[in-house]
Amino acid sequence: MTVLSDVVSVLDRLYDPSWADDWDAVGTVVGDPDAPVAKVLLAVDPVAAVVDEAVEWGADLVVVHHPLWLKGVTSVAADSPKGRVVHRLISHGIGLHTCHTNADSPPRGVSESMALALGVQDVRPLEPDDSPERGSGRIGTLASPVTLEEFAQQVATNLPSHHSAVRIAGDPSRTVQTVALCGGSGDFLLPEAQAQGADVYVTSDLRHHPVSEHLEQPDPCAVIDVPHWSAEWTWLPVAAAALREALPGLETRVSTVVTDPWTAYLPGTV
Repeated sequence: MTVLSDVVSVLDRLYDPSWADDWDAVGTVVGDPDAPVAKVLLAVDPVAAVVDEAVEWGADLVVVHHPLWLKGVTSVAADSPKGRVVHRLISHGIGLHTCHTNADSPPRGVSESMALALGVQDVRPLEPDDSPERGSGRIGTLASPVTLEEFAQQVATNLPSHHSAVRIAGDPSRTVQTVALCGGSGDFLLPEAQAQGADVYVTSDLRHHPVSEHLEQPDPCAVIDVPHWSAEWTWLPVAAAALREALPGLETRVSTVVTDPWTAYLPGTV
């Protein structure tokens, strides 16, 4: 019989908590280490809609990317949205475990999963850590060159559906083959993508000034900004497969509930 501590041990081997940033909050939030676990739901955000799905499916554990809390709290009363999440999970015997920045950099992590989802091959860390296989972002190549417009369409198609927008900075007709990327908020790696000769850099939450300043350089790489949720969602199927591989008989499900906070967009006019 698989118990919560067995699942956590696998996750800790894949996504060592020591790899998390100092400010982060990773690990088990809710759950008894000895509680049986047969069904695991994986999602990006620990929000009410995901808990509803877990309850309806009969999950024993929810594994999420984003932490429920990043700051200390003095109450988990059910009179707040996050308190209600905790109470609903406990009342239905469902655990909650977070793999956040510890899951960003390793193999089978968020950035590598995103690269594979976008068809990028021969990937390596864009900014390596103390291991050549682990580090921030990824860089690799497409099987054959395409235009920026074609690649942007491929990005929009290969990421899960959402209600937000894929934004592009660069000449739509330029050739793209070397791709750099970072799952989540990655404007800090834009200079590194440029330095390593990327034709395009794909990430989320890009701000006006870093992109504007980047485009003023000679021959800047193109930039594609994608919704934070959809980029990080690509990790969920990879993590689910890793859990099933390590714990045969464990049933996993990847949530398709769109928890991106943006619900619509209006195209601008020029």
